[in-house]
Amino acid sequence: MFVGKVRKVGNSLVVTVPRDEAETLELREGDLVTMDLRKAEVRPVLRPDLRKLAEESWERNEAAYRYLREH
Repeated sequence: MFVGKVRKVGNSLVVTVPRDEAETLELREGDLVTMDLRKAEVRPVLRPDLRKLAEESWERNEAAYRYLREH
Protein backbone atom coordinates (compact mmCIF):
# COMPACT_ATOMS: atom_id res chain seq x y z
CA MET A 1 0.00 0.00 0.00
CA PHE A 2 1.15 3.55 -0.67
CA VAL A 3 -0.23 7.05 -0.18
CA GLY A 4 -0.57 9.09 -3.34
CA LYS A 5 -1.63 12.65 -4.05
CA VAL A 6 -4.64 13.31 -6.29
CA ARG A 7 -4.04 15.77 -9.10
CA LYS A 8 -6.02 16.96 -12.07
CA VAL A 9 -5.09 16.01 -15.64
CA GLY A 10 -7.55 17.37 -18.17
CA ASN A 11 -11.02 16.58 -16.84
CA SER A 12 -9.83 13.60 -14.78
CA LEU A 13 -8.29 13.11 -11.36
CA VAL A 14 -5.23 10.86 -11.26
CA VAL A 15 -2.98 9.25 -8.69
CA THR A 16 0.42 8.12 -9.92
CA VAL A 17 1.98 4.85 -8.83
CA PRO A 18 5.53 5.25 -7.50
CA ARG A 19 8.17 3.55 -9.64
CA ASP A 20 9.29 1.11 -6.94
CA GLU A 21 5.69 0.02 -6.35
CA ALA A 22 5.10 -0.42 -10.09
CA GLU A 23 8.29 -2.47 -10.40
CA THR A 24 7.37 -4.65 -7.43
CA LEU A 25 3.98 -5.37 -9.00
CA GLU A 26 5.51 -5.66 -12.50
CA LEU A 27 3.02 -3.10 -13.80
CA ARG A 28 3.19 -1.94 -17.39
CA GLU A 29 1.30 0.79 -19.23
CA GLY A 30 -2.12 -0.52 -20.19
CA ASP A 31 -2.35 -3.08 -17.34
CA LEU A 32 -5.63 -3.22 -15.47
CA VAL A 33 -5.39 -2.79 -11.71
CA THR A 34 -7.77 -2.86 -8.77
CA MET A 35 -7.84 -0.09 -6.19
CA ASP A 36 -9.36 0.36 -2.77
CA LEU A 37 -9.47 4.15 -2.48
CA ARG A 38 -9.94 6.00 0.80
CA LYS A 39 -9.13 9.56 1.71
CA ALA A 40 -5.96 9.45 3.80
CA GLU A 41 -5.22 11.59 6.80
CA VAL A 42 -1.52 12.01 7.28
CA ARG A 43 -0.36 13.31 10.63
CA PRO A 44 3.16 13.87 11.81
CA VAL A 45 4.33 11.47 14.52
CA LEU A 46 6.87 12.56 17.09
CA ARG A 47 9.74 10.30 17.97
CA PRO A 48 9.24 8.90 21.49
CA ASP A 49 12.05 11.03 22.97
CA LEU A 50 10.58 14.24 21.51
CA ARG A 51 7.07 13.26 22.62
CA LYS A 52 8.38 12.80 26.18
CA LEU A 53 10.01 16.24 26.11
CA ALA A 54 6.83 17.85 24.77
CA GLU A 55 4.71 16.20 27.47
CA GLU A 56 7.13 17.32 30.18
CA SER A 57 7.09 20.86 28.79
CA TRP A 58 3.28 20.81 28.73
CA GLU A 59 3.16 19.75 32.37
CA ARG A 60 5.49 22.59 33.41
CA ASN A 61 4.00 25.29 31.16
CA GLU A 62 0.35 24.41 30.54
CA ALA A 63 -0.96 27.75 31.78
CA ALA A 64 1.44 29.68 29.56
CA TYR A 65 0.56 27.59 26.49
CA ARG A 66 -3.14 28.12 27.09
CA TYR A 67 -2.56 31.87 27.49
CA LEU A 68 -0.65 31.99 24.19
CA ARG A 69 -3.43 30.10 22.43
CA GLU A 70 -5.98 32.69 23.56
CA HIS A 71 -3.88 35.77 22.68
